[in-house]
Amino acid sequence: MSRVMNMSNKSLGGDFILVGFSDQPQLEKILFVIVLISYLLTLMGNTTIILVSSLDPKLHTPMYYFLTNLSFVDLCFTTSIVPQLLWNLHGPTKTITPIGCAIQLYMSLALGSTECVLLAVMAYDRYTAVCRPLHYSTVMHPRLCQSLAGAAWLSGVGNTLIQGTITLWLPLCGNRRIYHFFCEVPAMIKLACVDIHANEVQLFMASLVLLLLPLALILVSYGYVAQAVMRIRSAQAWRKALGTCGSHLSVVALFYGTITAVYIQPNSSYAHSQGKFITLLYTVVTPTLNPLIYTLRNKDVKGALKRLGEKIRV
Repeated sequence: MSRVMNMSNKSLGGDFILVGFSDQPQLEKILFVIVLISYLLTLMGNTTIILVSSLDPKLHTPMYYFLTNLSFVDLCFTTSIVPQLLWNLHGPTKTITPIGCAIQLYMSLALGSTECVLLAVMAYDRYTAVCRPLHYSTVMHPRLCQSLAGAAWLSGVGNTLIQGTITLWLPLCGNRRIYHFFCEVPAMIKLACVDIHANEVQLFMASLVLLLLPLALILVSYGYVAQAVMRIRSAQAWRKALGTCGSHLSVVALFYGTITAVYIQPNSSYAHSQGKFITLLYTVVTPTLNPLIYTLRNKDVKGALKRLGEKIRV
């Protein structure tokens, strides 16, 4: 890590400048308020889910074990990005130190990659619950759940160690202006003063493995779920299946619908012109909406919140 930072310091000759939305001062003021409110809601919502899932015995199930992991990922993911973003939006200073940029790059990439795999794990859990309900407790035993969650975290760490380190080793020749609001791989590699075709290929391949492969597994899982639901004639069973899978599908659509636009085609004109706004959606908006989606559409969580509230009052 120290060798990487030495190389970064030598290449940069100073701090990075996060251009962000500085060309639109009025928009910065509006975004500051929106991002601040969203961040506070993210902290409150995800912390609530973690506490409720941990304290309520009825929620000690595989589904809520994975949901707790997802909420923790979202908490850390937004915290690795938003405080710096708020600082830059609020004041004239738009800089970040090389060490700060490296930490942000490593942390955000690791947590974003972990979320991609974790959403696929959660889809497998929902597939097992709907398609193999009689064997659910046998299949999704605690050790398997821990192994699946561990695999998601390890994949994120492995990806960031490879991609992040390769990105930070690129010679920058004094280029310090990052046309983004945080240190993200697609924006960072554009600073290089050498041919970055190999880096773009490597980024695309990593995106195939950690974005499209988990997405394919999610779609296959829900394909089987849809087949199972189509055979159900009971309206109550339909509602239960929709309640079981609807929240997760909403989260998947929000997260994958935005992040793929940036990572699968980073050089497209759409990703270049709208990239910062798309990135705001999966770094700020999605982590804010996840707790709302899971609580508003989930009777178990609402029931647990009610029981917890009663205990606090007593």
